Amino acid sequence: MNEKYTTILSMKKLFLPFLLLTFFFACKNDGPSPGGSAAGSSEAARYHVIPQPVSLLEMQGEFKVTGDTKILLDDADEGLKTAAAQLAAILIKATGTTVAPMEGEAAKDAFIFQLDPSIAHEEGYALIVTPYEVTIKAKTGAGAFYAVQTLRQLMPVEAETGTISSLSIPCVEITDQPRYTYRGMHLDVGRHFFSVDDVKRYIDLMALHKMNRFHWHLTEDQGWRLEIKKYPKLQTVAACRKETLVGHYNDTPQKYDGKQYCGFYTQDEAREIVKYAAERFITVIPEIEMPGHALAAIAAYPELGCTGKPAEVGTKWGVYDNVFCPNEATFKFLEDVLTEVMDIFPSKYIHIGGDECPKTMWEQSAFCQNLIKQNNLKDEHGLQSYFIQRMEKFLNTKGRSIIGWDEILEGGLAPNATVMSWRGTDGGIAAAKQNHDVIMTPTDFCYLDYYQSQDPNEPLAIGGYLPLDKVYSFNPDPADLTPEQLKHILGVQANLWTEYIPDFAKLTYMAYPRACAIAEIAWSPQASRNYDSFTGRLSYHLKRLKAMSVAAANKTYDVKTNVVVAEGKGISVALSPKMDGVEIRYSLDGNDISPSSALYEQPLKIEKDCIVRAQSFEGGKAVGTGAELRFRMHKAAGKTIRLTNLPAEKYSGSGPSSIINGVHGPTDRYGGTEWLGFEGKDFEAVIDLGSAIELNAVTARFFSGPGQWVYLPKSFEAAYSNDGKIFMSLGSIQSIAAGDSKVADVQFPLNQQKARYLKVIAKRYGVIPAGQQGEGHEAWLFVDEIVVD
Repeated sequence: MNEKYTTILSMKKLFLPFLLLTFFFACKNDGPSPGGSAAGSSEAARYHVIPQPVSLLEMQGEFKVTGDTKILLDDADEGLKTAAAQLAAILIKATGTTVAPMEGEAAKDAFIFQLDPSIAHEEGYALIVTPYEVTIKAKTGAGAFYAVQTLRQLMPVEAETGTISSLSIPCVEITDQPRYTYRGMHLDVGRHFFSVDDVKRYIDLMALHKMNRFHWHLTEDQGWRLEIKKYPKLQTVAACRKETLVGHYNDTPQKYDGKQYCGFYTQDEAREIVKYAAERFITVIPEIEMPGHALAAIAAYPELGCTGKPAEVGTKWGVYDNVFCPNEATFKFLEDVLTEVMDIFPSKYIHIGGDECPKTMWEQSAFCQNLIKQNNLKDEHGLQSYFIQRMEKFLNTKGRSIIGWDEILEGGLAPNATVMSWRGTDGGIAAAKQNHDVIMTPTDFCYLDYYQSQDPNEPLAIGGYLPLDKVYSFNPDPADLTPEQLKHILGVQANLWTEYIPDFAKLTYMAYPRACAIAEIAWSPQASRNYDSFTGRLSYHLKRLKAMSVAAANKTYDVKTNVVVAEGKGISVALSPKMDGVEIRYSLDGNDISPSSALYEQPLKIEKDCIVRAQSFEGGKAVGTGAELRFRMHKAAGKTIRLTNLPAEKYSGSGPSSIINGVHGPTDRYGGTEWLGFEGKDFEAVIDLGSAIELNAVTARFFSGPGQWVYLPKSFEAAYSNDGKIFMSLGSIQSIAAGDSKVADVQFPLNQQKARYLKVIAKRYGVIPAGQQGEGHEAWLFVDEIVVD
């Protein structure tokens, strides 16, 4: 062993110049890679850490674990002991050898844990691996624990299964700390219940990725999942629904399984999970929904609602009008519930929901209307603010703080509330500007129950389209906040709503690897994040997850298509991914793909009706899911289009030309690259056909999904012009229906009219009526291909 190196390690503080000099002798230095491994380096293949460390210095050589390897602690700190115990568990699984942590001085052939107060960040760490020892320095036990997670990811995949003959760890020097203090994962157990073991596995995966906040969504319209001793009907009534919706909410007619569905956690089980999470430096934040999403509780205790009438636990998804009534009986109930909740959960924060609370019952309640007048409240939104503020005051007196979804901004924000911004980032920006703390979790980037690919065989999901690359592109720090306001952005959270996630296998399929991207957003510096680097590390990380029996969705090799319209100049299709050792084969005639099919090298020009099929191959074997596009080259395909109103950014497809690119979107879901979504706006487009031609008909496709606030237009109009300025009406269609389908194809005859310009207008539905999902909000309008014959 290098004597100079031993001397340096024994010092309380490491001096970098001397340390690097010593490493030259102990491990040949191939050069620094701040924030990750150098692309293309043979050494880079040894470092697959997610989330990416702040600084990683690659070294040659390995530390080999032997039968004599020890785990040594220089301090009796309990957090340090916890981190060391986690490493011991990893080593037992990997090698079958028990290594008991013990206090002792630094020695060779050892994992050495040291508390180092000079490390600036509470969760930061330094990890130094040489051929002789592994040293972990951290300010707290949490930092040491995260160093252990990095060590685990430096080990071979076989270490996860215990099938490795000898365990080696590559030499490296890492200094690391998180970007955000709040790095969260959410789990809805109200719609579907998950066992204690499932929740523990979920927490284990969080720990592996250095996530530190588990947001446990415990109550819903469809089920109350936590034992409350003072209110036993929450277990006997609210925890059970008589049946469950089968298929999608938008299916017509809706069908049910006819089977009772029950489940709740005892308080002892909840405490067990809190303890389990704490051992992994994860704080459990319970959510008790109020005033909305309360049907299950009202079914158990009808007096909590404004009518007092009997109710049933919800059997289908969505939002219900029957919400908590803001009377003294309700507040007493909730204070009792929260008192028991606080006894179980030591978290500083209690999440009180506050989202999607229909005001119908309050509008119809004489009591509520009188309460509004008595308290000089503006309206029912003000009444919700009154409700939230009252509950906040109660929790504040117990030393706790509230988190609420961004609807708690409406009617006035509670004084000390933290806002969870889910309807985009605007709520978070508004809260930060009011000097309130914020957790960013916008649907556009963080809702992992959305579809993650356009593969028609993807398992059923709620809707939307959120591929891995879009998740990774999210920056939680809004550009329009000042440095002082940015301090209120505590972090980021991924959300898993489980309407369409009935079991743990599908849960992990929907969560991973997109949760890996969220973890890297939450931990790694924005400036050093790089998607190519991430996917390079992810390809190996997915093998680790598979070895851990995690049913992650491996979309790495899936063929992605990008249909490009060069205005008035035609259509081409670009195929990806581009990866070393992987090639894409394709056909334009609809034939099956084989290793001898045409090799994709550049975008494919589309000039006539055709079926494009493509498949990735590695070593002559098909990998990933292939792609298929059916082109219908109608008269508007590839021409020029102008929209009066732009679609919402999160539903902008591939841009305005998505609806004249010759390809129809899926008929069972909106979103993706083909559908355009408009919120509170009409759809109006002018298509320039290039020259005056004879027109026979125009057909437009619209999506119908009232359960997700998506409505068909009230009317569809068409007009023509030869100068693009003066348009002559061709009439309108006033009655549009989808029948049993989720889409409506609306055809307008043009009667061989000759024209260069065609204008099409779809008038939006407007405000969603009372009693419907999203009542009071503007309905969404989704438009697919505009076909001109």
